Amino acid sequence: MAEPEVEGRAGPGPVDLRVATTGEEVRAVAAASGIAPAALAAARHDPSLRLLTGPFGRWGLLRREWAEDGTAETVLVRRAGVGIDQPGVLAAAASWGCGRVRDERRGDVLPVPEPPAEAPLAHRFLHLAALAATRVEAAVALTRDAGPGGVKDDGSPALPADEAAQLAAAQVLTPLGVPLLSEERPDRPVADGTPWVVLDPLDGTGNFRAGLPPWAFSAALVQGGRPVAGLVVDLSSGRRWEGAVGAGARRDGAPVGPRPGGTVLVPSAPGGGTVAVPTTARRVRVTGCTAVDLCLVADGSAAAWQDVDRSGTHVHDVAGGLAVLAAAGGVALTPDGGPLALQPDTGTLIRLVAAGSERTARELLSALR
Repeated sequence: MAEPEVEGRAGPGPVDLRVATTGEEVRAVAAASGIAPAALAAARHDPSLRLLTGPFGRWGLLRREWAEDGTAETVLVRRAGVGIDQPGVLAAAASWGCGRVRDERRGDVLPVPEPPAEAPLAHRFLHLAALAATRVEAAVALTRDAGPGGVKDDGSPALPADEAAQLAAAQVLTPLGVPLLSEERPDRPVADGTPWVVLDPLDGTGNFRAGLPPWAFSAALVQGGRPVAGLVVDLSSGRRWEGAVGAGARRDGAPVGPRPGGTVLVPSAPGGGTVAVPTTARRVRVTGCTAVDLCLVADGSAAAWQDVDRSGTHVHDVAGGLAVLAAAGGVALTPDGGPLALQPDTGTLIRLVAAGSERTARELLSALR
């Protein structure tokens, strides 16, 4: 049986649209439109789909895809009372790193507007970071089989995809006009009080080489030692987390926040030793991708992350995830219990605990002493 066609005229003005996050919201749209709930259910867990809902029965189903000219675009697949010019549709497209929005039924196309020059730096950074992640997404896919690579100074694998990702990301982020630091390049001087961006274009290179998810793009805007805005995109699945301090954190467009839990994440096995965890923890996980790990703390999937009982990690590995965590209301502490301040130094190892609350972070530190 063919699905019923849904056509609705866009309203005369902006509609307050938000991402549907519950089964109840999906079923409500399905009931109002005559579409089977199963036809919309995938939008709850598929990062390439978003179901937007608004007042007065207005809604729109979006899909992220690649056009024949190599442009990532957001397609308005079905809708009722929503057009491609709605701010919520354009915002979803921007967060997906898309260059344009297309109405699948009518064929209309709109470019995704750039933030104005007077927009806050964090807003402009997030817009460009999303575009950079899209460029990296394509670059690493096209260089996946480009050769065996080598070994970096820290012993981690170096692949042709690392360099391709660096070039793709830097081309997009450089116009922001602030110093850009990266795992793949020597550090450049950053004057005191100057905001800077730190980038890991391909976090989890070992996972990428093995074909074992996740691997990710990660970028952060840092001011005064604080990661104030960040974007992390799991390139293996399409999941994305973004946030800015004062504006909250989102996963795939929906607001998220930390919560208590029994899972602690660590970056690596402790070299044959033991892993110390809080008494409330039930499990320890190692994913091999620190940027994603920290976002899992930010969205409540895990309770905490730590590398205090290991050799430490680099600022480019943690900054993007820490920015999302800070935007979500979480905390990061040094081994002595003080607040973590990030420095524009990609060579120095730092050690920290990150958690959804200061209480959880201090509990974890106590367990590690």
